[in-house]
Amino acid sequence: MNYFSSDFKLGILGGGQLGKMILYETRKYDIFTKVIDPSSEAPCKIACNDFTQGDLMDYDTVYNFGKDVDVLTFEIEHVNVDALEALEKQGVKVYPSSNTLRIIQNKATQKLFYTDNNIPTAPFTRFAYTTEIKDAIENGGVKLPFVWKSAQFGYDGNGVKVIRQVTDLEGLPNVECIAEEMIPFKNELAVIVARNPKEEVATYPVVEMEFHPEANQVEYVICPARISDEVAQKAQQVAVEVSKAIGHVGLLAVEMFQTQDDEILVNEVAPRPHNSGHYSIEASYTNQFEQHLRAILNLPLGNTHSKVAGIMVNLVGAEGHTGNVKYENIEEIMALSGVTPHIYGKKETRPFRKMGHVTIVNEDIAKARSIAEEVKNTIKVISTQN
Repeated sequence: MNYFSSDFKLGILGGGQLGKMILYETRKYDIFTKVIDPSSEAPCKIACNDFTQGDLMDYDTVYNFGKDVDVLTFEIEHVNVDALEALEKQGVKVYPSSNTLRIIQNKATQKLFYTDNNIPTAPFTRFAYTTEIKDAIENGGVKLPFVWKSAQFGYDGNGVKVIRQVTDLEGLPNVECIAEEMIPFKNELAVIVARNPKEEVATYPVVEMEFHPEANQVEYVICPARISDEVAQKAQQVAVEVSKAIGHVGLLAVEMFQTQDDEILVNEVAPRPHNSGHYSIEASYTNQFEQHLRAILNLPLGNTHSKVAGIMVNLVGAEGHTGNVKYENIEEIMALSGVTPHIYGKKETRPFRKMGHVTIVNEDIAKARSIAEEVKNTIKVISTQN
């Protein structure tokens, strides 16, 4: 099939920053794109060929959007899977598939999948309702501390809470959830695996994630991870095992814990381009967004090696600021060596909302890390009202 400068149509469910960055690549290749998102202000709106406003969880909306595209992909997991399955039956290519998404969309199902497929993961207990956990603690079925995770609709630290005492459960939504044993880990790592329908597989280098202590959001992504070759090899191996078991097409970001004794445990996965791969836009031979396209279009996969060390800093809304966004000191960070800001185009800021990211590339990872710190301390995402 001719994808380029032709009547081929690619549909994307979700019009956020990940979609916008996929569109950098579709425009490079002149691929016709249709995007649907609930917001009239979606970042993708300016860059796709055809924009529809609509509810991604509504069966009819997703079905009607998808039936006149050739390939359908998504940049967010919260979409109507039944509609995707119906579209597949009609002959629309949906990548990753509805089956892959069903496994991943529900954290409890995802964890059971790891257990069933002998993929190492932290021990957990599944609950139909949060209120059942209290009894389980009292009768010794669950030990404190643990991590509470809502089975569905969690993202960017939402739907996740560390429970150190029973009172920490108060105020949590009473939903299907898991209580996961807390792992005293050395590092949080991630590997992005690309796979096309021909079953060619390519993995990106292992990255290390440094988290913000309060927001439970990634602050820095560091590539390559500052770990031994042995641990890196093990992480890559586990990521490929997960990819094979799930049988996805497209990208799969596998987030992992490196334990104190250097075991690798899978935390969770995302079947799409991912925050942990943003560094690749400036640092890799083939960035993750181009790779996602190559994979879903069954094209040869690109070189995943890095040209230089890369670090990504998330730009999130400052605390105490809600309203029209203003980026402070952006000129100062652009004066630093190897710094590129990516602004997502969201008009409204709120505390900890992802508004953009900055990549820092350098031959020397330690130098890149210290420039990243300077970037983090210099740029501020505030609102014009405050």
